[in-house]
Amino acid sequence: MQFKHAPAAVSAVFDDPNLVSAAGLVPMLRLAQQAGLAELAQGRLSVPSDKGSNAGAKVVALVAGMLAGADSIDDMNLLRHGGMGHLFDRTYAPSTLGSFLREFRFGHVRQLDAVASRVLVSLTSHAPLLQLDPGERVMVDLDDTIIEVHGYQKQGASFGYSGVRGLNALIATASTTSSAPVILGQRLRQGKTGSPKGAARIVGDALATLRRTGATAGARPLLRADSAFYGHATVGTAITAGADVSVTVRMDSAVKAAITTIPDDAWTMIEYTDSIRDETTGQLISKAEVAEVPFTAFRSRKKAERIAGRLVVRRIPDLNPRQAEQPTLFDIYRHHAFFTTTDKKVMDTVVADKTHRGHAIIEQVHADLKAGPLAHLPSGMFTANSAWLVLAVIAFNLTRTAGVIADKAGRLARATTATIRRTLIHVPARLARSARRITLHLPKAWPWQTSFDRLFTATHAPPPTVTT
Repeated sequence: MQFKHAPAAVSAVFDDPNLVSAAGLVPMLRLAQQAGLAELAQGRLSVPSDKGSNAGAKVVALVAGMLAGADSIDDMNLLRHGGMGHLFDRTYAPSTLGSFLREFRFGHVRQLDAVASRVLVSLTSHAPLLQLDPGERVMVDLDDTIIEVHGYQKQGASFGYSGVRGLNALIATASTTSSAPVILGQRLRQGKTGSPKGAARIVGDALATLRRTGATAGARPLLRADSAFYGHATVGTAITAGADVSVTVRMDSAVKAAITTIPDDAWTMIEYTDSIRDETTGQLISKAEVAEVPFTAFRSRKKAERIAGRLVVRRIPDLNPRQAEQPTLFDIYRHHAFFTTTDKKVMDTVVADKTHRGHAIIEQVHADLKAGPLAHLPSGMFTANSAWLVLAVIAFNLTRTAGVIADKAGRLARATTATIRRTLIHVPARLARSARRITLHLPKAWPWQTSFDRLFTATHAPPPTVTT
């Protein structure tokens, strides 16, 4: 592609009051309105002083800025250009929104958590966010991540397990084989916080939210987590809430002893990195094998608190044995084990291992958030940043819903937030007003016109007729 005109023939003037750069905010905020975001925030938030007034409108403004790509308070100026004032009411100044966030305390963050949970439940009634195939169940993934921050005035910032100075965000997501993840729960913590701290509370809240969505369909959801969350508090809470677990275990003495009891003929080759099938026999050729053994977790606790299940072990040849002349069991192979309470009739050894490795999907959610609103935590106050995280989650779930509505079986249904923002939200438009009506004139031959039209029509449809 080459520039068509001579430089002297082109000029730039910022003078059109009827242009907007993100016309996709119109259907997005209509979707938020249908989900009851403003009403829920207005009714549940009790942020004090004049800075907390009109909480519902301010929450919607912050979420709208995040939908448009804002990752700091100053970026909220995205809402105050061109014809935005003709499309939306109360486009607050960034300073007003920043003052609102700084009034938050921990109780207000928990109130906002309740708003996020109820908005997600409402969104599931507008779009099939968690589609289940026959016999399938929902996967709930739990993991934390460090959000890097800079400067010494960020409350709670410190060096955590990753060696990066930042704050710790704990996220719980839900997904199925045919549906991209949505976020069920979130919590911002100090950077030095250990991963399992407060995890049981998040698990309980997340599974309660999942039940309210109706997505479980009678099948027990499966909680997947890494070894940092292998503890009675987290696992016990999940089981009490009606879920199964699939949690990586630490290689302690009990686990090592259980692995030694697995007979040599019990190992099965699995489809793993660089695995191939023999062209003649069709058998799988792989360096990874799996086996399992019955296992009771937390045997040091009283009998009522012990949890019976299966220890599924994957072993991979150790290419760097520590004792080449006298190799032992754990020198020849590297073992990766996880504990699961799923019945073997529901999920055999090979399927259980493959399903557990799917836990890595939550890392994509972390990356998605960090590529958007969580690129920065904008305030020096810890509670303001905690509220920012919750608002980022609301925006994430809204974009996920928009993608499903716009393209149920296509690419946008599983696309990242950045892709949905580029195709459905960052659509430039010129406003034309006539007879108390506003027409958005969008670019001709927009590649995603069909998806945008589908989203716009769904969010601007008249309310259903009430039959008596």
